[in-house]
Amino acid sequence: MTGTSPARPPAMSDVAALAGVSHQTVSRVLNDHPSVRPATRERVNDAIARLGYRRNSAARALVTRRSGVLGVVTPATALYGPTSTLVGLEEAAREVGWYVSVATIRTFDGESMHAAIEHFLGHGVDGIAIIAPTTEVAQAIASIDLPVPVVLISSASDLPAETYLHAVGVDQRHGARLATQHLLDQGHTSVLHVAGPQDWFDAQDRLAGWREISGPGAPEHIEAAWDAADGYELGRRLAREGLPSAIFAANDQLALGLLHAFWEAGVRVPSDVALVGFDDEVGAAHYTPPLTTVRQDFGALGRLAVSSLQAAFAGESTLHQRIPAELVVRASSIRPA
Repeated sequence: MTGTSPARPPAMSDVAALAGVSHQTVSRVLNDHPSVRPATRERVNDAIARLGYRRNSAARALVTRRSGVLGVVTPATALYGPTSTLVGLEEAAREVGWYVSVATIRTFDGESMHAAIEHFLGHGVDGIAIIAPTTEVAQAIASIDLPVPVVLISSASDLPAETYLHAVGVDQRHGARLATQHLLDQGHTSVLHVAGPQDWFDAQDRLAGWREISGPGAPEHIEAAWDAADGYELGRRLAREGLPSAIFAANDQLALGLLHAFWEAGVRVPSDVALVGFDDEVGAAHYTPPLTTVRQDFGALGRLAVSSLQAAFAGESTLHQRIPAELVVRASSIRPA
Protein backbone atom coordinates (compact mmCIF):
# COMPACT_ATOMS: atom_id res chain seq x y z
CA MET A 1 0.00 0.00 0.00
CA THR A 2 1.45 3.29 -1.02
CA GLY A 3 0.55 6.80 -0.24
CA THR A 4 1.93 10.28 -0.07
CA SER A 5 2.56 12.29 3.06
CA PRO A 6 1.09 15.77 3.15
CA ALA A 7 3.60 18.46 2.36
CA ARG A 8 4.93 20.09 5.48
CA PRO A 9 4.27 23.83 5.87
CA PRO A 10 7.22 26.10 5.09
CA ALA A 11 9.52 26.75 8.02
CA MET A 12 11.65 29.73 8.96
CA SER A 13 14.71 27.87 7.67
CA ASP A 14 13.07 27.66 4.22
CA VAL A 15 12.53 31.43 4.24
CA ALA A 16 16.16 31.96 5.23
CA ALA A 17 17.42 29.69 2.45
CA LEU A 18 15.31 31.33 -0.23
CA ALA A 19 16.23 34.85 0.89
CA GLY A 20 19.90 33.97 1.32
CA VAL A 21 20.04 35.15 4.92
CA SER A 22 20.44 33.63 8.36
CA HIS A 23 17.67 32.20 10.51
CA GLN A 24 18.31 35.07 12.95
CA THR A 25 17.77 37.68 10.25
CA VAL A 26 14.39 36.19 9.38
CA SER A 27 13.47 36.31 13.06
CA ARG A 28 14.47 39.96 13.23
CA VAL A 29 12.32 40.81 10.22
CA LEU A 30 9.33 38.99 11.73
CA ASN A 31 9.79 40.92 14.97
CA ASP A 32 10.25 44.23 13.12
CA HIS A 33 13.76 44.74 14.52
CA PRO A 34 15.21 48.10 13.42
CA SER A 35 18.72 46.73 12.71
CA VAL A 36 17.70 45.00 9.45
CA ARG A 37 18.65 46.87 6.27
CA PRO A 38 15.70 47.82 4.03
CA ALA A 39 16.94 45.74 1.07
CA THR A 40 17.36 42.66 3.29
CA ARG A 41 13.95 43.18 4.86
CA GLU A 42 12.36 43.39 1.41
CA ARG A 43 14.13 40.19 0.31
CA VAL A 44 12.92 38.30 3.39
CA ASN A 45 9.35 39.58 3.05
CA ASP A 46 9.37 38.53 -0.60
CA ALA A 47 10.48 35.02 0.39
CA ILE A 48 7.76 34.87 3.05
CA ALA A 49 5.14 35.82 0.46
CA ARG A 50 6.43 33.34 -2.16
CA LEU A 51 6.52 30.43 0.28
CA GLY A 52 3.30 31.32 2.07
CA TYR A 53 5.13 31.12 5.39
CA ARG A 54 3.04 31.50 8.55
CA ARG A 55 4.61 32.02 11.96
CA ASN A 56 4.03 29.14 14.39
CA SER A 57 2.41 31.02 17.24
CA ALA A 58 2.46 28.00 19.56
CA ALA A 59 6.22 27.55 19.14
CA ARG A 60 6.75 31.26 19.60
CA ALA A 61 4.74 31.21 22.81
CA LEU A 62 6.97 28.46 24.20
CA VAL A 63 10.05 30.57 23.57
CA THR A 64 8.76 34.01 24.59
CA ARG A 65 6.22 32.84 27.21
CA ARG A 66 3.77 35.20 25.51
CA SER A 67 0.71 34.13 23.55
CA GLY A 68 0.27 37.37 21.62
CA VAL A 69 -3.40 37.41 22.66
CA LEU A 70 -5.18 40.14 24.62
CA GLY A 71 -8.42 39.25 26.38
CA VAL A 72 -11.16 41.90 26.36
CA VAL A 73 -14.24 41.85 28.60
CA THR A 74 -17.03 44.10 27.34
CA PRO A 75 -20.75 44.60 28.01
CA ALA A 76 -23.13 42.86 25.60
CA THR A 77 -24.49 46.10 24.18
CA ALA A 78 -24.71 47.83 20.82
CA LEU A 79 -24.37 51.30 22.37
CA TYR A 80 -21.98 53.54 20.47
CA GLY A 81 -19.46 54.21 23.25
CA PRO A 82 -18.61 50.63 24.36
CA THR A 83 -18.73 49.33 20.78
CA SER A 84 -16.42 52.07 19.48
CA THR A 85 -14.09 51.51 22.43
CA LEU A 86 -13.80 47.83 21.50
CA VAL A 87 -13.03 48.69 17.85
CA GLY A 88 -10.39 51.25 18.86
CA LEU A 89 -8.79 48.78 21.26
CA GLU A 90 -8.67 45.97 18.69
CA GLU A 91 -7.02 48.23 16.12
CA ALA A 92 -4.42 49.46 18.62
CA ALA A 93 -3.65 45.91 19.80
CA ARG A 94 -3.17 44.72 16.22
CA GLU A 95 -0.71 47.55 15.58
CA VAL A 96 1.64 46.15 18.24
CA GLY A 97 1.15 42.50 17.29
CA TRP A 98 -1.58 41.42 19.72
CA TYR A 99 -4.69 39.60 18.65
CA VAL A 100 -7.90 40.17 20.61
CA SER A 101 -10.17 37.56 22.17
CA VAL A 102 -13.50 39.03 23.30
CA ALA A 103 -15.90 37.94 26.05
CA THR A 104 -19.22 39.78 26.13
CA ILE A 105 -21.12 39.77 29.40
CA ARG A 106 -24.79 40.66 29.74
CA THR A 107 -24.92 40.62 33.55
CA PHE A 108 -21.85 41.86 35.38
CA ASP A 109 -22.14 39.80 38.54
CA GLY A 110 -19.12 38.27 40.23
CA GLU A 111 -19.82 34.79 38.81
CA SER A 112 -19.98 35.98 35.19
CA MET A 113 -16.83 38.05 35.57
CA HIS A 114 -14.95 35.16 37.18
CA ALA A 115 -16.02 32.87 34.32
CA ALA A 116 -14.74 35.33 31.68
CA ILE A 117 -11.42 35.81 33.48
CA GLU A 118 -10.92 32.05 33.91
CA HIS A 119 -11.71 31.54 30.22
CA PHE A 120 -8.96 33.97 29.25
CA LEU A 121 -6.44 32.57 31.70
CA GLY A 122 -7.13 29.08 30.37
CA HIS A 123 -6.16 30.31 26.91
CA GLY A 124 -2.96 31.91 28.17
CA VAL A 125 -3.70 35.56 27.34
CA ASP A 126 -0.88 38.04 27.92
CA GLY A 127 -3.17 40.62 29.52
CA ILE A 128 -6.79 41.63 29.94
CA ALA A 129 -8.62 44.84 29.10
CA ILE A 130 -11.97 45.41 30.79
CA ILE A 131 -14.38 47.93 29.26
CA ALA A 132 -16.13 49.09 32.42
CA PRO A 133 -18.86 51.65 31.73
CA THR A 134 -21.01 50.91 34.79
CA THR A 135 -20.59 50.75 38.54
CA GLU A 136 -21.73 47.12 38.38
CA VAL A 137 -18.65 46.20 36.34
CA ALA A 138 -16.24 47.90 38.74
CA GLN A 139 -17.83 46.20 41.74
CA ALA A 140 -17.69 42.77 40.07
CA ILE A 141 -13.94 42.87 39.47
CA ALA A 142 -12.89 44.62 42.68
CA SER A 143 -12.45 41.34 44.60
CA ILE A 144 -10.88 39.25 41.81
CA ASP A 145 -7.19 38.38 42.08
CA LEU A 146 -5.83 38.86 38.56
CA PRO A 147 -2.49 37.14 37.81
CA VAL A 148 -1.89 38.95 34.49
CA PRO A 149 -1.67 42.68 33.75
CA VAL A 150 -5.09 44.31 33.51
CA VAL A 151 -6.18 47.69 32.18
CA LEU A 152 -9.58 49.10 33.10
CA ILE A 153 -11.17 51.32 30.44
CA SER A 154 -13.47 53.61 32.36
CA SER A 155 -14.10 57.29 33.00
CA ALA A 156 -14.63 56.66 36.73
CA SER A 157 -12.62 59.16 38.76
CA ASP A 158 -12.53 57.39 42.14
CA LEU A 159 -11.03 53.99 41.32
CA PRO A 160 -8.93 52.64 44.21
CA ALA A 161 -5.29 52.80 43.15
CA GLU A 162 -4.37 49.54 44.85
CA THR A 163 -6.89 47.67 42.67
CA TYR A 164 -6.64 49.44 39.32
CA LEU A 165 -3.01 50.35 38.75
CA HIS A 166 -3.69 50.67 35.04
CA ALA A 167 -6.85 52.57 34.06
CA VAL A 168 -7.61 54.79 31.08
CA GLY A 169 -10.60 56.78 29.90
CA VAL A 170 -11.97 59.84 28.14
CA ASP A 171 -12.36 62.96 30.29
CA GLN A 172 -16.15 63.06 30.28
CA ARG A 173 -16.39 65.99 32.68
CA HIS A 174 -14.21 68.06 30.38
CA GLY A 175 -16.51 67.27 27.44
CA ALA A 176 -19.62 68.18 29.44
CA ARG A 177 -18.04 71.47 30.51
CA LEU A 178 -17.26 72.30 26.87
CA ALA A 179 -20.85 71.57 25.81
CA THR A 180 -22.43 73.59 28.61
CA GLN A 181 -20.08 76.55 28.25
CA HIS A 182 -20.71 76.64 24.50
CA LEU A 183 -24.46 77.02 25.06
CA LEU A 184 -23.95 79.74 27.68
CA ASP A 185 -21.61 81.54 25.28
CA GLN A 186 -24.47 81.58 22.76
CA GLY A 187 -26.37 83.83 25.18
CA HIS A 188 -28.54 81.29 26.98
CA THR A 189 -28.95 82.05 30.68
CA SER A 190 -29.46 78.40 31.66
CA VAL A 191 -28.98 74.95 30.16
CA LEU A 192 -31.18 71.91 30.84
CA HIS A 193 -29.24 68.64 31.06
CA VAL A 194 -30.86 65.41 29.93
CA ALA A 195 -28.66 62.95 31.81
CA GLY A 196 -28.00 59.28 31.09
CA PRO A 197 -28.53 56.41 33.57
CA GLN A 198 -26.65 57.23 36.75
CA ASP A 199 -25.22 53.73 37.17
CA TRP A 200 -22.98 54.58 34.18
CA PHE A 201 -19.71 56.35 34.97
CA ASP A 202 -19.96 58.41 31.76
CA ALA A 203 -23.42 59.67 32.72
CA GLN A 204 -22.24 60.55 36.23
CA ASP A 205 -19.27 62.53 34.92
CA ARG A 206 -21.28 64.34 32.23
CA LEU A 207 -23.79 65.37 34.88
CA ALA A 208 -20.97 66.56 37.15
CA GLY A 209 -19.34 68.57 34.34
CA TRP A 210 -22.64 70.26 33.50
CA ARG A 211 -23.15 71.18 37.16
CA GLU A 212 -19.65 72.68 37.44
CA ILE A 213 -20.39 75.14 34.62
CA SER A 214 -24.14 75.74 34.97
CA GLY A 215 -23.96 76.74 38.62
CA PRO A 216 -26.54 76.54 41.43
CA GLY A 217 -29.26 78.39 39.49
CA ALA A 218 -29.54 75.76 36.76
CA PRO A 219 -32.79 73.81 36.29
CA GLU A 220 -32.91 70.31 37.77
CA HIS A 221 -31.54 67.70 35.37
CA ILE A 222 -33.79 65.03 33.86
CA GLU A 223 -32.55 61.44 33.92
CA ALA A 224 -33.29 59.14 30.97
CA ALA A 225 -32.03 55.94 29.34
CA TRP A 226 -29.58 56.18 26.43
CA ASP A 227 -32.14 55.47 23.69
CA ALA A 228 -33.56 57.81 21.05
CA ALA A 229 -37.05 56.65 22.10
CA ASP A 230 -36.49 58.16 25.55
CA GLY A 231 -35.38 61.44 24.00
CA TYR A 232 -38.45 61.42 21.78
CA GLU A 233 -40.90 60.95 24.66
CA LEU A 234 -39.13 63.64 26.69
CA GLY A 235 -39.20 66.02 23.71
CA ARG A 236 -42.95 65.57 23.32
CA ARG A 237 -43.43 66.37 27.01
CA LEU A 238 -41.21 69.46 26.85
CA ALA A 239 -43.07 70.70 23.76
CA ARG A 240 -46.36 70.41 25.67
CA GLU A 241 -45.28 71.69 29.08
CA GLY A 242 -42.71 74.36 28.20
CA LEU A 243 -39.36 74.50 26.47
CA PRO A 244 -35.99 75.52 27.92
CA SER A 245 -33.91 77.73 25.66
CA ALA A 246 -30.99 75.25 25.58
CA ILE A 247 -30.50 71.50 26.17
CA PHE A 248 -27.35 69.46 26.68
CA ALA A 249 -28.24 65.81 26.01
CA ALA A 250 -26.01 63.09 27.49
CA ASN A 251 -25.62 61.31 24.15
CA ASP A 252 -26.47 61.75 20.48
CA GLN A 253 -29.29 59.18 20.52
CA LEU A 254 -31.16 61.20 23.14
CA ALA A 255 -30.56 64.30 21.03
CA LEU A 256 -31.90 62.51 17.96
CA GLY A 257 -35.13 61.62 19.77
CA LEU A 258 -35.51 65.22 20.95
CA LEU A 259 -35.06 66.51 17.39
CA HIS A 260 -37.74 64.13 16.14
CA ALA A 261 -40.25 65.24 18.77
CA PHE A 262 -39.50 68.92 18.25
CA TRP A 263 -39.93 68.59 14.49
CA GLU A 264 -43.34 66.97 14.96
CA ALA A 265 -44.41 69.73 17.34
CA GLY A 266 -43.20 72.54 15.07
CA VAL A 267 -40.40 73.53 17.48
CA ARG A 268 -37.48 75.06 15.58
CA VAL A 269 -33.92 74.07 16.46
CA PRO A 270 -31.94 76.18 17.22
CA SER A 271 -34.32 79.18 16.95
CA ASP A 272 -36.69 77.99 19.69
CA VAL A 273 -34.31 75.68 21.55
CA ALA A 274 -30.58 75.03 21.08
CA LEU A 275 -29.31 71.47 21.38
CA VAL A 276 -25.95 69.76 22.01
CA GLY A 277 -25.32 66.00 22.18
CA PHE A 278 -22.37 63.82 23.15
CA ASP A 279 -20.39 61.15 21.21
CA ASP A 280 -20.36 62.46 17.61
CA GLU A 281 -21.69 59.12 16.47
CA VAL A 282 -21.81 58.22 12.79
CA GLY A 283 -24.50 60.34 11.13
CA ALA A 284 -24.63 63.14 13.71
CA ALA A 285 -23.46 65.62 11.06
CA HIS A 286 -26.51 64.68 8.97
CA TYR A 287 -29.26 65.12 11.55
CA THR A 288 -31.74 67.93 10.82
CA PRO A 289 -30.23 70.28 11.75
CA PRO A 290 -26.67 68.93 11.97
CA LEU A 291 -25.90 68.22 15.61
CA THR A 292 -23.37 70.02 17.76
CA THR A 293 -21.80 67.31 19.90
CA VAL A 294 -18.75 66.20 21.88
CA ARG A 295 -16.36 63.85 20.11
CA GLN A 296 -14.43 61.07 21.83
CA ASP A 297 -11.24 59.80 20.18
CA PHE A 298 -11.71 56.04 20.54
CA GLY A 299 -8.60 55.31 18.49
CA ALA A 300 -6.48 57.31 20.93
CA LEU A 301 -8.24 55.58 23.84
CA GLY A 302 -7.36 52.17 22.43
CA ARG A 303 -3.72 53.15 21.95
CA LEU A 304 -3.57 54.48 25.50
CA ALA A 305 -4.98 51.22 26.86
CA VAL A 306 -2.41 49.18 24.94
CA SER A 307 0.49 51.39 26.03
CA SER A 308 -0.73 51.09 29.62
CA LEU A 309 -0.58 47.29 29.35
CA GLN A 310 2.89 47.53 27.86
CA ALA A 311 3.90 49.62 30.87
CA ALA A 312 2.50 46.90 33.11
CA PHE A 313 4.67 44.30 31.40
CA ALA A 314 7.66 46.55 32.09
CA GLY A 315 6.74 46.65 35.79
CA GLU A 316 5.62 50.27 35.72
CA SER A 317 2.57 51.60 37.54
CA THR A 318 0.44 54.30 35.95
CA LEU A 319 -2.22 56.56 37.39
CA HIS A 320 -5.66 56.83 35.83
CA GLN A 321 -4.86 58.41 32.46
CA ARG A 322 -7.44 60.39 30.50
CA ILE A 323 -7.62 61.83 27.02
CA PRO A 324 -9.52 65.07 26.38
CA ALA A 325 -12.85 65.29 24.59
CA GLU A 326 -13.48 67.72 21.70
CA LEU A 327 -16.49 69.94 21.00
CA VAL A 328 -17.73 69.79 17.40
CA VAL A 329 -19.92 72.81 16.65
CA ARG A 330 -22.71 72.48 14.08
CA ALA A 331 -26.01 74.21 13.34
CA SER A 332 -28.14 72.76 16.17
CA SER A 333 -26.62 75.09 18.78
CA ILE A 334 -25.80 78.29 16.88
CA ARG A 335 -28.22 80.99 17.97
CA PRO A 336 -29.62 82.93 14.98
CA ALA A 337 -28.61 86.55 14.75
